[in-house]
Amino acid sequence: MPSTLLDKIWDLHTVRILPNGATQLFIGLHLIHEVTSPQAFAMLEEQGLPVLFPERTFATMDHIVPTDTPQRPYRDSAAEAMAIALEQACKRHGITLIDEHHRGIVHVIGPELGLTQPGLTIACGDSHTSTHGALGAIAFGIGTTQVRDVLATQTLAIQKPKLRRIEVNGSFTPGVDAKDLALYLIHRMGVKAGIGFAHEYAGSTIDSFTIEQRLTLCNMSIESGARFGYCNPDAKTVAYLRNRPYAPVAEDFTSA
Repeated sequence: MPSTLLDKIWDLHTVRILPNGATQLFIGLHLIHEVTSPQAFAMLEEQGLPVLFPERTFATMDHIVPTDTPQRPYRDSAAEAMAIALEQACKRHGITLIDEHHRGIVHVIGPELGLTQPGLTIACGDSHTSTHGALGAIAFGIGTTQVRDVLATQTLAIQKPKLRRIEVNGSFTPGVDAKDLALYLIHRMGVKAGIGFAHEYAGSTIDSFTIEQRLTLCNMSIESGARFGYCNPDAKTVAYLRNRPYAPVAEDFTSA
């Protein structure tokens, strides 16, 4: 049976199979934000551990940034404290903190900056990390202790999910879009149908989607209980990533 994208990425990032059957999986890209990372850094530093691969972690201010004005200090003292904690931790450990001109919702700036790339394993302390699967990555949310684990080892102990291929064909009527499809699938399958599964989205409808529509669909994967969802990369994926700030350039882009 031909290997799926899940099989290929999983196998390439497998460090070893643990005695309990879980995979020790290497994480190619770790995204962090101000809500779940301060506690993870505190646990890391209590144990006297460094960040193993700081160049593979990128941070952004996300959830606590006011919508009316981004000026510092934030009026909310708790928000300001979280922002300061993230800034200081990134400085101590040599982690890139996305500047104020490019920061934003972590699952938006990852693709927009070209950090999200096909073939990567991506982890972030946020449940909707499955969004990044739209570009052909295996991306999933993790808890705070797992954020610590990735910072310390660049790996996670995780069970490989089963794969469910969801094929959608045809075109939408006016006014129907990717989120409507996601909600229909959840209604059709149920909110627990995805437990233990990864969802691979395919078919002519998915092929016709823009990258933004695929991002929306993959974002909603967890609402049916799936561990993550993804679309197979294609020419649209390549065109979307070309010339993004963190995407490979020249020959590296071609070979990638």
